[in-house]
Amino acid sequence: MALLAAALVAGVAAYYFWPAGSTAPAGYVTAAADRGPIEQGINATGAVNPITTVLVGTYVSGPIQAVDVKFNSPVKKGQRIAKIDPASFAVKVRGAEANLKNVQAKVEGDRADLKLKKLLFERNRVLLQRNLIAQNDLDTAEASYEQASAQLALDQAAVAQAQASLEDAQVNLRYTDILSPVDGVVVSVSVAVGQTVAASFQTPTLFLIAGDLAKMQVDTNVSESDVGRVREGQPATFTVDAYPGQPFHGTVVQVRNAPITVQSVVTYDVVVAVDNPGLELKPGMTANVSITTARRDQALRIPVRALRFHPRGTGHETPAANAKEGSAVYVLEPGGTLRRVEVEVGVRDNQHVEVLSGDLHEGDQIAVSLRREGPDAASTPRRLGFHGLKKL
Repeated sequence: MALLAAALVAGVAAYYFWPAGSTAPAGYVTAAADRGPIEQGINATGAVNPITTVLVGTYVSGPIQAVDVKFNSPVKKGQRIAKIDPASFAVKVRGAEANLKNVQAKVEGDRADLKLKKLLFERNRVLLQRNLIAQNDLDTAEASYEQASAQLALDQAAVAQAQASLEDAQVNLRYTDILSPVDGVVVSVSVAVGQTVAASFQTPTLFLIAGDLAKMQVDTNVSESDVGRVREGQPATFTVDAYPGQPFHGTVVQVRNAPITVQSVVTYDVVVAVDNPGLELKPGMTANVSITTARRDQALRIPVRALRFHPRGTGHETPAANAKEGSAVYVLEPGGTLRRVEVEVGVRDNQHVEVLSGDLHEGDQIAVSLRREGPDAASTPRRLGFHGLKKL
């Protein structure tokens, strides 16, 4: 009886203290190699923006006399959106016009004087030939003629200068009408009637006009490790918080080369164009973007975790926390043995990876993990201790 009791205690102790990791496998969990679509992509965040955004300011200073638009007002190129009081600029135009007329009158007087002095010069030349006047008289007449000619040229230049001053005054007068430079929608209005704007040092921003909001773009920040896989023309999908669960579809139209460095993290701006016919998307919305960098429609595929399965002498695969993907998978043969197959992989997503080459066929059963006996085989081994043994 003592021997039987000792054997029973030893058996129970072996059961409860035997490491769970040493349990002999009853088989393998497998997945069949199959054919299907695989999409490989990258994720990024960004902001929804209009394709064209124009800051509208003023070139001249003065009090605002009228504001013709409001928030969300549609505008056309050349349409007046505000007006600065034109009174002072109109006065300057009238002054420039008067100055122009003054110098033009001088030019007319110079032409008459030049004509007279030319006649005197030619007459004295004839008289000198007849010895009726001295040489000094001819020289004096010639000098007067040249001075009149120079004065005419000087006053003609003054006319051109006065004309330019008039045009400048007229331009400033026209600038009192603030016009929309593009077709679009008024996003922001930063001015009110009666407010005085000053354009002396820096042009103030009065309006923000977005281009056609039916066509928007998403400016995303893609990390430097992923940007090498992004190309123009790739499809993209994104969501915004305003419409949870509703995907929006776009296309990559630009991969900008200028780096954006924030706290030593380098990203690049990838622009995704998107149609917005219903105007659901609004400027400034935060977008969670997924860009499809590669796609295979009928790829021979296997589970990604099959690349992390490595049988050991104890019948274990490498723990998931420390697993490293290899270049081989294990095919379960009909007799229950594993056959190692070297593979070359391609496009992958979160679940599947494409098999480019290797002795692998559709329908092959690929080992992905071990199947153990008992519901608690994968859990922490139970240890009853001496109190449990005494009860036996």
